[in-house]
Amino acid sequence: MSGIQLKNVTKRYKDSESETIALDHVSLTVNKGEFVAIIGPSGSGKSTFLSIAGALLQPSEGEVFIKDRAISTLSEKELAHVRLEQIGFILQTSNLIPYLTVLDQLLVVVKMKGAITEELKQTASELLTDLGLGNKLKKFPNELSGGERQRVAIARSFMNDPDVILADEPTANLDTARAYEVVQLIAKEVRSRNKAAIMVTHDERMLKDCDRVYRIEDGVLKEEKNV
Repeated sequence: MSGIQLKNVTKRYKDSESETIALDHVSLTVNKGEFVAIIGPSGSGKSTFLSIAGALLQPSEGEVFIKDRAISTLSEKELAHVRLEQIGFILQTSNLIPYLTVLDQLLVVVKMKGAITEELKQTASELLTDLGLGNKLKKFPNELSGGERQRVAIARSFMNDPDVILADEPTANLDTARAYEVVQLIAKEVRSRNKAAIMVTHDERMLKDCDRVYRIEDGVLKEEKNV
């Protein structure tokens, strides 16, 4: 079963004088356990792609399926549920809450769904330990390095056991060594937890841990060969 599939997705933006095609009949299937990268210059359509894949933006044409369920006809309330329960986001900046400890950064995600149980606390602790943060659970963001903060963000994205992980330039603010480490950790967690993952990046050094690589230019998506 595929984790996420985009079928012939087109996104047009119109104003009174012209029409811009941000995505042009894009199709992509990412199965569980696969880690796919999309590369391309600024303005190529990467952000639009990610917004549509993440149920934040509706396509003008085409369809997005998550676990073989079409999401274009869902209500805004249902889409919010999809974003909370089926999609984990990793952003350029870790976006941690300054006054919460590392452990509480994960528990606040769970709190959106209901009560925090001891079992969920254990899940959060295990996720953080798996990412090398077992001794940082009570630390605050300002006590962490940039790489550690991004690892907390990775752990947070897996906290609700989503079907799909979407990473938007997750290495943008890291030095090369920390960037490699972060991508390797994402790849490891995606495969061990059997998630479908897409990473959008302009950094072509970060591709060796990906199963497939696609290039997007002028809204057109093509698979790169022999990467």
